[in-house]
Amino acid sequence: MIALFVHKPRFLDTTLRDGEQTPGVTLTPDQKLEVACALSDIGIDVIEAGSAAASEGELTAIGLISDAGLGTECCTYVRALPYDIDLAADAGADSVHLVVPASDLHIVEKMRKTRDEVYAMAMSAVEYAKERGLIVELSGEDASRADQAFLSHIFTDGVAHGADRLCFCDTVGILTPERTAEFIPPLTRIAPVSIHCHNDLGFALPNTIAALKSGASCAHVTVNGLGERAGNTPFEEVVMSLEVLYGVDTGIHTERIYPPLSTLVARLTGIDLPANKAIVGGSMAFTHESGIHAHGVLRNARTYEPVPPEMVGRTRRIVLGKHSGKASVEASLNELGGYTVTAEQLSAILSRVKTLGEEGKRVTDADLMAIADTVLQLVCTPALSLRQFTVVSGNKSTPTRR
Repeated sequence: MIALFVHKPRFLDTTLRDGEQTPGVTLTPDQKLEVACALSDIGIDVIEAGSAAASEGELTAIGLISDAGLGTECCTYVRALPYDIDLAADAGADSVHLVVPASDLHIVEKMRKTRDEVYAMAMSAVEYAKERGLIVELSGEDASRADQAFLSHIFTDGVAHGADRLCFCDTVGILTPERTAEFIPPLTRIAPVSIHCHNDLGFALPNTIAALKSGASCAHVTVNGLGERAGNTPFEEVVMSLEVLYGVDTGIHTERIYPPLSTLVARLTGIDLPANKAIVGGSMAFTHESGIHAHGVLRNARTYEPVPPEMVGRTRRIVLGKHSGKASVEASLNELGGYTVTAEQLSAILSRVKTLGEEGKRVTDADLMAIADTVLQLVCTPALSLRQFTVVSGNKSTPTRR
């Protein structure tokens, strides 16, 4: 299966730049460093630490990350301006994600420029960034709506002027896997290509996979799929899709995906994990209630789990509710310990569990114990008896016995 991919994929994580552009998210330099350390530990190749010209805090964060000795390339987003490039170089970045508009919509409506002007800016910026000793990833913004001949022209000449690699940006998430497979191969003949997708129509993951299959060598991703609007390509989904569905050894330490990385990013950004999100879903990704599913999983986890929870640092949960079956209840009773039930008693306990579930209640361990005790008519024999007690009152702590 690995033969489908020309390269072993690399990962540029932009959680600290594009991910932080999620409305309401702001990270301090120390928090960015904490996330960067977790990204490095899990095996990320390039960390886009921020936007060099955004603020003093961004510059501080870039400096902290570049000085941390992480062994991971420290990158920063820059416009095609000497000012941005100087800030990046002075902050200690290893590389720049140099972004220029590629579509006429962005060139004319946003920049109020011509193609020739954008082309000249791009070539000049690439040359200047190389003079400052930076690795340059030249990125075409809104590339999916660009004239592909013009995009190829900028990329070809950008490499001639010193760009080390290229990036195709699906800025508003309108690519399809079919168009991705058409656009990417010609660009890979120019230089190594990265794919940067947004999830506006839910296509970020399939488009990223399609690009990697078509010769792209690097995926831009964010932890938990953070990013503007509907977010960017989720790091954890790309990694596990490659590992499980395509048999690709990504080099990522997958057991660190949930804790510490995913949960750390959720906590620091204040963006909670959706309950049913793939791989890192807050409470449901590896949780089973349905009697049929739970029964199958208890016999062989592969029946209803495409990914072993341990592979991403998670554990399996069996919860009880109206969809539960006897196997789930019996397994839960065994976990609680001290319960031996007959088939008839198990049916009675299950009936009461379903009744609670029908009322929209979550059946807790305490609920199950109470139900089981009632059905089994357990009598509790006191282990202790009260013979006396002491009341202490007043400022002098004079005890009074009763």
